[in-house]
Amino acid sequence: MLDRTPTFLLNIDNSASPTQRPTAVPDNDSLLDSYSHAVSGVVDRIGSAVVRVEPQVSGRTAGMGSGVIISPDGLLLTNSHVMQGARDAKLTGSDGHTIEARVIGDDPDTDLALLRASGDRLPFATLGDSKRLKRGQIAIAIGNPLGFESTVTAGVVSALGRSLRARSGRLIDDVIQTDAALNPGNSGGPLVATSGQVIGINTAVIMGAQGICFAVASNTASFVVSELIRHGRVRRASIGIAGQTVPLPRRISYAAGLNGTFGVVIAAVEPGSPADHAQLEQGDVILSLDGEPVGGVDDLVRLLNGEWIGRFVELKILKNGEMRTATIMPVERKTRTAHAE
Repeated sequence: MLDRTPTFLLNIDNSASPTQRPTAVPDNDSLLDSYSHAVSGVVDRIGSAVVRVEPQVSGRTAGMGSGVIISPDGLLLTNSHVMQGARDAKLTGSDGHTIEARVIGDDPDTDLALLRASGDRLPFATLGDSKRLKRGQIAIAIGNPLGFESTVTAGVVSALGRSLRARSGRLIDDVIQTDAALNPGNSGGPLVATSGQVIGINTAVIMGAQGICFAVASNTASFVVSELIRHGRVRRASIGIAGQTVPLPRRISYAAGLNGTFGVVIAAVEPGSPADHAQLEQGDVILSLDGEPVGGVDDLVRLLNGEWIGRFVELKILKNGEMRTATIMPVERKTRTAHAE
């Protein structure tokens, strides 16, 4: 019997280009396997750099958290609230080996503490660039929740650029929100991308909520590490006032060229401070700092970073109902009082 299959059908099939052929859709098993490989690969690469952190006070354990070694010579990041002011800590690795560590510097304003672990050629993880993160990106948390050693959880980066209030009262900017499951004991452990780089230091869980957890961004951590190594502290500027956030009349906002409708009213001026030298007074309202709008006390705190110390900056203020400009030289903030900068 003759083959009566039309030749044009055969020709179309034989000449089809790769781009015209249907793409095979991976099944659920292969997709899950890729996800599993991504997560387990990260754990294999940096799991040994994650340790249990036990602060030591007078030779006794005073709490527990997690930490991550970020250099082969033993630099380690954890949370300030894990250390609770302790100067020493015992570290326990995933293999059960213990070493000692001592605090280099502590920054409650970002809830970060930097320690130096004893030993060299230690396993370590590297800090990545948190500015390159995207929502929906896989995020892996490694730590010791509730004392369960080397626990791994995974989720995604839920949101970026969040703000979280530290125990010191200061807002931590550029915080990462994730749904990777965190529990007490995860604090201070790393949040890791599939590249194996640390993208955040886990810091907080919203009690009573499900899947809402936070990590201090790795770029913030990098800045804090460099400051603590150089100065033993994170330097921040102060102008010597206590202030309160107040609403502004719409006409004032418009005249000042501000988008916001709030400013900072000066409640008190510290004698001999930069604000005192610049003749700022109680009742003056700060509208902007060096051209940046000041929409509240938190904005002023955020803007007064270490780069302004010893440099003249321009304040736009409202004094006795009139807008004026004042030049001021911030100094390094020594101690913190509530709502004072």
